[in-house]
Amino acid sequence: MGIVSYIKEEIAVIRERDPAIKSNAEVFLYPTFHAILRYRLAHMFYKKGHYFLARWISQRTTRKTGIEIHPGATIGKGLFIDHGTGVVIGETAVLGDNVTLYQGVTLGGTGKEQGKRHPTLEDNVMVSAGAKVLGSFTIGENSKIGAGSVVLGPVPPNCTVVGIPGRVVKKDRVRIPRNDLDQVNLPDPILDAISALQEENRKLQRELNALKEKVCKE
Repeated sequence: MGIVSYIKEEIAVIRERDPAIKSNAEVFLYPTFHAILRYRLAHMFYKKGHYFLARWISQRTTRKTGIEIHPGATIGKGLFIDHGTGVVIGETAVLGDNVTLYQGVTLGGTGKEQGKRHPTLEDNVMVSAGAKVLGSFTIGENSKIGAGSVVLGPVPPNCTVVGIPGRVVKKDRVRIPRNDLDQVNLPDPILDAISALQEENRKLQRELNALKEKVCKE
């Protein structure tokens, strides 16, 4: 695919998934646009063994856009990075088609692995703002990672993950489509646990009050 085709493809992706863009011309001001196009160039040099040149392009792009994509990463079609500041994609990360990342996302390693050190995201995965996916494992297609989550293990397809560490809170009940970019209306297992403890406390309090009344009557 030539540079013109890449440009047309990226314009279409950004306009499809960012309602703030009102014209094609605005896309050229978008950090994501420049970061992904320069990644494609750096990746080409990386595959040919020109590692210094690839990293030079990558590091200059990071300074200009705030988005760090290692030239060794493998990225499919339709990657969309919204805003993008603080996004990090590691060397051995693999991203399928139509992946969406928000600002502050890290696709990194744990520092312990050799070889494949970074995660694989299958098609249509969405990773919300500030989430960290760390290690060499797979996030299944159509899955969604909630904002601020820390994912340290594999996630099956069609799942929603939230929390620290990340836990699957929805699986296979509703297929998550590519254009579902809702980062807000996700289950909260911590809140659920707190609510359960509060209800248990109220129950114990009622029983204690009943015992007190019984003792007073006697």
